[in-house]
Amino acid sequence: MIRGNSFLKGAFILGVAGIIVKILGAFFRIPLANIIGDDGMGYYQSAYPIYLLLVVISTAGFPTAIAKLVSEKVAMGDNYAAHRIFKVAFSVLFIIGIITSSILFFGAGFYSKVIIKNPKAYYSTLAIAPALFFVPIMSAFRGYFQGLQNMKPTAISQIIEQMGRVVLGLGLAFILLNKKLEIAAAGATFGATAGSFFGAIMMTYIYFKYKKSEKIKYTALEKRETTSEIIRNLLTIAIPITIGAAVMPVMQSIDAAIVMRRLQDIGYNASQANGLYGQLTGMANPLINLPQVLTAALQISLVPAVSHLIARKDTKSLFSTIEAGMRISLLIGLPSAVGLVILSKPIMILLYPRQIDSAINASAILAILGYGIIFLSLFQILTGILQGFGKPFVPVKNLFTGAVVKLILSYILLGIPFLNIRGAAIATVIGYAVAAILNFAYIIKMGIKFNFINVILKPVISVVLMAVAVKLSYSILSSILGNNIATLIAVALGVVVYGLMLLITKTITEEDLQILPGGSKLQKIFKIFNRV
Repeated sequence: MIRGNSFLKGAFILGVAGIIVKILGAFFRIPLANIIGDDGMGYYQSAYPIYLLLVVISTAGFPTAIAKLVSEKVAMGDNYAAHRIFKVAFSVLFIIGIITSSILFFGAGFYSKVIIKNPKAYYSTLAIAPALFFVPIMSAFRGYFQGLQNMKPTAISQIIEQMGRVVLGLGLAFILLNKKLEIAAAGATFGATAGSFFGAIMMTYIYFKYKKSEKIKYTALEKRETTSEIIRNLLTIAIPITIGAAVMPVMQSIDAAIVMRRLQDIGYNASQANGLYGQLTGMANPLINLPQVLTAALQISLVPAVSHLIARKDTKSLFSTIEAGMRISLLIGLPSAVGLVILSKPIMILLYPRQIDSAINASAILAILGYGIIFLSLFQILTGILQGFGKPFVPVKNLFTGAVVKLILSYILLGIPFLNIRGAAIATVIGYAVAAILNFAYIIKMGIKFNFINVILKPVISVVLMAVAVKLSYSILSSILGNNIATLIAVALGVVVYGLMLLITKTITEEDLQILPGGSKLQKIFKIFNRV
């Protein structure tokens, strides 16, 4: 039986893994950006929009679909049917992997030369193509274990995947540095292929180990679903999710072309436009993606949890789970956004000391993008809730609307010389805001209620006081200790102040603390504050 907020345990496991992955990613992207500069990052990043689009098309909806269907079968005690769903899904994803990897490999030249007009991105596009074969394999395994409410295999494979990417990607980039810059960027990009290979191997090993320990027996039922019925059920869930997930990669691919063209329209040459694109996507965006890892983990964990509780008709636990998901998403998104906005310039200088000019330029982009974390966090959680309720098309339509707004604004704002690349950042924030607001409006329309004070007001109060502490501490210490040390101290102080405020305002519950290491000690502190 799944308790109301037990999904947080799964989300915590994925969140911790996500943090580790992002830390490893920092050891990859930050040295890489310092070595190959914004030009090299431009070539590196140019391959990702089309890669992500094909990844989304081939895998985005399937893990969620597998997890949802498996979770429902397990709730009914039919483990054999749950395992059969996985086997059918695996076969489908294996075939899809072959098709998508072939498309990108043989179409790399057309994409780089014709679509985005960045010919030197050809090698990076070619290097990442084989990853499209291994990613679907991982997705099948991950969806199965997520449906079993076991997030550890997914977490382990994510860490292994990132380690392979970091070690081989950075190694190849360094070895190929004496060759052309676009070749070194391609070496870094190949790290994604290597990582996906190692991740797929790890998931295969975990699966066979689990299968050996768990004897999944056939249970006689009057009617078994046929293979075609299973595929139809999978596609019914996966297609709308895939369409929704494909919206942003599609828009990013178009956006990449718009950025390069519009910057050249206002006087930048191709090299300068590529550098600005590298600042946006290679230097500022990675920092925005760190808190997104945690909220994405919550979303992944929410879908099977909500589906399970609906299947069991446990309304009380269902609404408790939904409120907890919304509250935790804002507890993550709000401080992350405010911290990055306030310390955008100090953080960029700290991370990219060998690219000071680019770091300062990118800090202006980060100061804008930071606000998007709030809306993206909320959108992800509300999407998970809607998917769990069997309404996957709703967030699809809302995200599409937000993406269209983003594209229109990108085209307009990028053409304003004063804004240039910052116009794309502004458009991104507004696009996420539109999608999140539309999702939220639909949730309210469904009759789902939540405690405004606990979910919104208390986190906002805590973040405001955190922001004051961070701003004052950096202003005072930077002239004494220098940028880097002052930034680290300000961040640490912000974490402490925010944590204390959450305890003082009683925003964190005892059940929340149960999922954390040393939870019993934290619960004692929580009880002390409750008595105050």
